[in-house]
Amino acid sequence: MKDVENQLPAESAPAAPEEISGASLLTTAPVESTSGPVYQPTAAPVAVAELPELPPLHSDDGRVQLTGTTLTVRGQQFLLRELERVEITPVKWILWYLLGGLGLATVMIAFLENWLRTGPAMLGMALTALLLAYGHRGTNRLRLHRLGREALNFALPGETLPWQRFTAEVNRRIFRVHDHAARVDAALLAAADEATQQAAREAQAAAETSGESNNNSLTAN
Repeated sequence: MKDVENQLPAESAPAAPEEISGASLLTTAPVESTSGPVYQPTAAPVAVAELPELPPLHSDDGRVQLTGTTLTVRGQQFLLRELERVEITPVKWILWYLLGGLGLATVMIAFLENWLRTGPAMLGMALTALLLAYGHRGTNRLRLHRLGREALNFALPGETLPWQRFTAEVNRRIFRVHDHAARVDAALLAAADEATQQAAREAQAAAETSGESNNNSLTAN
């Protein structure tokens, strides 16, 4: 995970997304006209800039790869937009841990009771100690929380700290993608609202114009 440690920035709490609403993206101003008050937009809908590209990251063993929009774990690719968050948890292999501990205790008791000679007892202690250490080391469980779907778990070997830094960067990019998607949706909603309001204003102005024409014709008669 040396590559990940060199590329990742220092961990920091992501800033809360600034509130955005459709009404705040568009403004209207009245324009005097001989046919009645007609409102026209003073500015076009605010265009949301595309997300800048981010450098891809990957683990030393190639099991996990991260880009600006996707996360690949053991050959399975996920879009960051479909993920809520990811988390890493160190997990011990309880079976090997218990077998190593119980085996080591059994061999030591047998040796102290003179049921085993020194050579077999030392060999048994070494093997059971290896089992105990293997189970104690365990692995790292990567859990992917998906929006509206069941979470997925993956086992990743190695030290926990580099994986924690990697998952922090993944969560930062997930937040970044969701924030951009929210801004795009807000801009589209504002544009749709403005189009609906403009159509209603035009229909009202047309109705008022038609009413004035009818009144003028009645007056002339």
